[in-house]
Amino acid sequence: MTIEQQINELRQALNYHNHKYYVENAPAISDFEYDQMLRQLQDLETLNPEFKDPNSPTMRVGSDLTNSFNSVRHSFPMLSLSNTYSLQELQEWIGKVEQEISHPEYVCELKFDGTAISLCYENGHLLRAITRGDGEVGDDVTENVRTIRSVPLTLQGDDYPTYFEIRGEIFMPYSSFDKLNAEREQQGEQLFANPRNAAAGTLKQQQSQIVAKRGLDCTLYQLAGKNLGFSSHSDSLESARKWGFKISSHTALCNNFKQIEEFIRYWDEARHSLPFPTDGIVIKVNRYADRMALGSTSKAPKWAVAYKFKAEQALTKLLKVTYQVGRTGAITPVANLEPVLLAGTTVKRATLHNADQIAALDLREGDMVYVEKGGEIIPKITGVEISERNPSSQPLQYITHCPECGAELVRYEGEAKHYCPNQSHCRPQIIGRIIHFIRRKAMNIESLGEETIELLFENGLVNNIADLYTLKAEQIATLPRLGEKSARNIIQSIASSCDVPFHRVLFALGIRFVGETTAKYLAAHFGSLEAIMKAQREELLEAEEVGGKIADAIMDYFADVQNIAIIERLRSAGLKLEADKSVKASDSLAGENIVISGTFEQYSRDELKALIEAHGGKNLAAVSANTTLLLAGAKIGPAKLQKAQKLGVRIISEQEFIEMISTNEATNASDATAKTETKAEVHAQQPIQGSLF
Repeated sequence: MTIEQQINELRQALNYHNHKYYVENAPAISDFEYDQMLRQLQDLETLNPEFKDPNSPTMRVGSDLTNSFNSVRHSFPMLSLSNTYSLQELQEWIGKVEQEISHPEYVCELKFDGTAISLCYENGHLLRAITRGDGEVGDDVTENVRTIRSVPLTLQGDDYPTYFEIRGEIFMPYSSFDKLNAEREQQGEQLFANPRNAAAGTLKQQQSQIVAKRGLDCTLYQLAGKNLGFSSHSDSLESARKWGFKISSHTALCNNFKQIEEFIRYWDEARHSLPFPTDGIVIKVNRYADRMALGSTSKAPKWAVAYKFKAEQALTKLLKVTYQVGRTGAITPVANLEPVLLAGTTVKRATLHNADQIAALDLREGDMVYVEKGGEIIPKITGVEISERNPSSQPLQYITHCPECGAELVRYEGEAKHYCPNQSHCRPQIIGRIIHFIRRKAMNIESLGEETIELLFENGLVNNIADLYTLKAEQIATLPRLGEKSARNIIQSIASSCDVPFHRVLFALGIRFVGETTAKYLAAHFGSLEAIMKAQREELLEAEEVGGKIADAIMDYFADVQNIAIIERLRSAGLKLEADKSVKASDSLAGENIVISGTFEQYSRDELKALIEAHGGKNLAAVSANTTLLLAGAKIGPAKLQKAQKLGVRIISEQEFIEMISTNEATNASDATAKTETKAEVHAQQPIQGSLF
């Protein structure tokens, strides 16, 4: 037998025994025998470096070399899940699904409490492991993930796709967490607050050798890829299990709300006996065709939701209430508490939201208060233990002036919060707006961070977002913790931001209530910042998703002469203040307001929406008096169909739609181009081809 054959046999044997031990929990050999085989393989690889393989079982021990984490763009976006905390809300979600889909199936799964990961496999070998990041871009943590024993480095069988991704959760079992904290306590180091934080911190360790020793685990729950060949989520997971992935056995296929409720009630109790942390149940529509029909928002799929278990509660003392100022001038009261352990973390502060909540709770400093974690993440005060109140205590008086600049606070009609109106001279507002401007989903000025922005502000170099574009490298290089190289990188990043598309520039301006999605609609509707600035309130209301509150905020923003001056400076700096001109395929659908419902044979719903816009039509989310066409596919939502019939809306099939957009001579070629481009944009939103979380 050749050296290469010996190495390959040892690798296959070790992979097999690793799977038996860490995935099936059924070891076939002793730890001593496993270690002997591993040592033999290590010796052979050391003596024969030409046979090095990044997915060899020897890589699981990690390295003491320092790693750096490069940012990698996800092939398929990793969006978040919508959360619900009540069975009533869950039932409403089920009702919405069943309005669109006939007899849907649901898969219920435990929601592991760790850190999300996407594993990429090519030709059966682990290629890359990427953290969720912001859903579009994550960190490459492959070297660290290779040390996790339950992650297969090579797959079993031969029926897996050439390339695919599988999403899951890296978590720390309670046994590993207790062992790690015991070691840290013995060494006098700060303890991890909970297994979730410990898992996230471990995954970002600079040395994979440390990761290998901390006992992380990984469970997988969603495939992503093109043409995977499965008709349902449950089928895909069953195949993934055969390929060697650790797939949770704590799942159930349900057909109605009652069955889902039974699963939730069982695990709300049984979870306390599990050896790992879990904080809820994920409910997913099973069939991929149904998922395509339901679609997604810009943030989350409509075919899945997370039900979160009831938060834990603790009683502690309210020491003092302080106030924070946000970038929009919003004042947020903060409760400073006597430290208390809650859901695995030590809580010292909690949000109080606004003056109305303080009044409703009748809070007083020195009160014993009940604290919960909203969604087990953000602590909040839910009540006061009146029996322990000091009789001489006085109700809290909400502040009347800004704690930062002293300006008198205002409270706008219909608003729950108080605001500092001193936008131009209130430090946290100025810094907050600049930080919002540079963020990844806005101008994406990577070389700048919050600390650097504060440093630039404190040294008088930046007082508003336009000042960024007049910075000089020599001004930055002399600042603490920076230097010539950092200065050059910052100036280069600022210059590169001039290529950011208009809708993101509009979002980056930080206009109240104008989020990412609204900015896209405004950019598409008006085409330029100049047009938005000149628009009357009634014209603003014509843009999709723009209501009275948003329209008023836009009007107020452009009524401020200082904002206009900043925009003129941004224009001079070369930022894109107009939308890119897209080529319209035809005007076949001009004047048509179209609602899409059901499943289709030739196009996905996202492709149909793109075609409607390309041919001059407008997409509507719901049937109303403004709707002119209902594009109906198979399994059309009965509520939409009934309302369309009642209003006399014309109902057309997919074939009729295709004929409508084929009236122009160039349409056939345009459609092919539109479909190709649309697929490139939305392939991650097609459940059969790619998952979203």
